[in-house]
Amino acid sequence: MISEILVIGLNHVTAPVEIREKITFPGDEHGQVARSLLDVDGIQEAVVVSTCNRAEVIAAVDDSETAAERLVEFIGVVHELNPESLRKFLYVKQGEEAVRHVFRVASSLDSMVLGEPQVLGQVKEGYSRAANANATGSILNRLMHRAFFTAKRVRTETGIGLAAVSVAYVAVELAKKILGNLREKSVIIIGAGEMAELAARHLAGQVEKSVLVFNRTYENACALARDLRGRAAPMDSLEEGLVDADVVITSTGSCEPLINTDQVRKVMRLRRFKPIFLIDIAIPRDVEPEVNNIDGVYLYNIDDLQAVVRENLGERSHEARKAQDIVDEEAEKFMKWTKSLHSTPTIIALKDKLETIRTAELTRLNGRLSSLSPAERETVELITRSIVNKIAHDPISFLKKTGMTSRQNTYLDTVQRLFNLNGLPNDRLRPEEEPREE
Repeated sequence: MISEILVIGLNHVTAPVEIREKITFPGDEHGQVARSLLDVDGIQEAVVVSTCNRAEVIAAVDDSETAAERLVEFIGVVHELNPESLRKFLYVKQGEEAVRHVFRVASSLDSMVLGEPQVLGQVKEGYSRAANANATGSILNRLMHRAFFTAKRVRTETGIGLAAVSVAYVAVELAKKILGNLREKSVIIIGAGEMAELAARHLAGQVEKSVLVFNRTYENACALARDLRGRAAPMDSLEEGLVDADVVITSTGSCEPLINTDQVRKVMRLRRFKPIFLIDIAIPRDVEPEVNNIDGVYLYNIDDLQAVVRENLGERSHEARKAQDIVDEEAEKFMKWTKSLHSTPTIIALKDKLETIRTAELTRLNGRLSSLSPAERETVELITRSIVNKIAHDPISFLKKTGMTSRQNTYLDTVQRLFNLNGLPNDRLRPEEEPREE
């Protein structure tokens, strides 16, 4: 049976931050989760994509309906949650809808920030981990590479990236809206990863005071601080840094909050309750949500950024429509390829049968051909191969064009009977004989 494409997951549209931070597939640095999915009955290949705004499994499966149920259970078990409590937050996409979804995600059409360039890198990382763990095969390898190709087309052929902004950019814009001019403000960046670095770079030209960088690995904080001409500090001095900060943007990979309620209460007393703005763009969250209840503290999480995002959507809507056309075109091409897989075993068997007949006839006539020179024998080889290829061309082209239609099995059966292909099963595809895209 040719595998079906299935996507199941949640994102910033279907689930609030307090749910998303619980579904993060921790410990998948080396593709362990994707690899473990192959132990789930019916899952042939798998890729896990986990970002600050989405967590999803992309799989090649035997049967979408059955596999979807098993994947819901798997997600619940991995995160120690009741699967039934997750269902209302999950989306399930099958077949062409799943393919289109993967292409949209890679092209940043399904992101909180339309055109956000970081998403493609995150998808590539998820695929790379799965591939290195041998969790992918011919179906998902093809799917993911076509997704990357589609994203490149969208970036090249549309202007969606010209006005695109990252979540980090939106975080800085929010700080400006709240505080106005940031030049005299003291800013702290917690984290030294991609999102934290982007936020810091957006801030760099807008503040006169040097940005203070904290990170669990002090060397990483120093490296980012040098790039920004800022300062680095060890994480154990964070509380002291908060006393003087006006704006704190945090984005780490910590599984536990780095800033808690008791800590902030202490800091606010030392600040004499001077207002502080905390912008938490991490998933899971770096700041305990109860911190927002403390007088003088204004906490914004990643979901709060959506209001800023919506203001920027208008100018990109036209480019998004052009990008969607590209996605639809590429999804249709991929589905055409998957449908061609159903006829591939018959096509391979037909070629093998005709080649067997050709070589057998040449062997039978070997005595009559013995007087031929090597060059003449090569000519005979070329002529007979050409005849066989021309005979096979029309039926093979016809089978490729039929795709997975309701009549295809009848056509395949007819070809198998006409050429006596010994009842070849139509659902067996040699992995090394993947058909080429026309």
